[in-house]
Amino acid sequence: MGKIAITDGMSENAISKLIDMGHDVTVEHFEKTDLESGILSEFDAVVVRSATKITKKVLDSLNPDLNNLKFIGRAGVGVDNIDIENATNLGIYVCNTPKASTQSVVELTLGHLLSSVRHLPKADRHLRGGLWSKKELKGTELSGKKLGLVGFGRISKGVADISHNLGMEVHYYDPFVKENNQFTSHNSIEELFDECTHISIHCNLTNETKGLVNLELIRRMPRYDRYGLECGNHIVNCARGGIINEEDALFALNDGLLTSLGLDVFEIEPSIGQELIQHENFHGTPHIAASTIEAQNRIGIEMVELIEEFFKGVKPSTTLN
Repeated sequence: MGKIAITDGMSENAISKLIDMGHDVTVEHFEKTDLESGILSEFDAVVVRSATKITKKVLDSLNPDLNNLKFIGRAGVGVDNIDIENATNLGIYVCNTPKASTQSVVELTLGHLLSSVRHLPKADRHLRGGLWSKKELKGTELSGKKLGLVGFGRISKGVADISHNLGMEVHYYDPFVKENNQFTSHNSIEELFDECTHISIHCNLTNETKGLVNLELIRRMPRYDRYGLECGNHIVNCARGGIINEEDALFALNDGLLTSLGLDVFEIEPSIGQELIQHENFHGTPHIAASTIEAQNRIGIEMVELIEEFFKGVKPSTTLN
């Protein structure tokens, strides 16, 4: 069978299945210098998560005489850490596992939304610091508020359904999706921000979306709900880092334009000790949206199926190129 490198870990169940199928499996994280020295040349397939970057330099370092690597599997959804264009030029399939982590990301997004309006992180910090801040931590409800979704794919639709059941009025902007009769679509992202006090990011990181959410857009948010109550402006992002301009977001928090910001993803990761993270009205998680036992098990199973298709000579079902 084939030689497979798993560089950022995968469920033990999935690894065992690959070994049982007769594959030679190496589970090891390679440093950037190793990757750029052509170490992946000896493998037929490599499975990565977000930590391993398959850049042009990594692909250019592959030994053409061996010509082994023909499958790059992203155990997750986002593929901005893989140079798909150059992989395509080399005849390498690039696949991901888009369905497996949907529920986990949806749930964390809702967790951040609830944390935003009920001050859960701040309340925890105050209690640990010996403060009983009952009066100071008066929150607002999600019910009755307008939620704006930037992007309307599988995860976004899951957030929309649950938010709707909580009583939110759901709006979205996605130029690539046909109009959904259940929720309100907008023709521009400016319209979305004009209308909504709560924003959740659900698009891919591309040249077009990098820094998309900036100070200009944040200034457009209404701050007041449809009843004239001041609920503030809240943004969460459990999609990809870099879509929100973090410098602009920090300015908006300091200036009071933004009431809260919840991030699971950052422009630079790991992101530790930055001024934004220390802000009283910021709350964050270290890129763990898909990090549940259930999601990782599903991701592993789906990846095994894709690898099986590849070694049977079939184009893997989630191929992106």
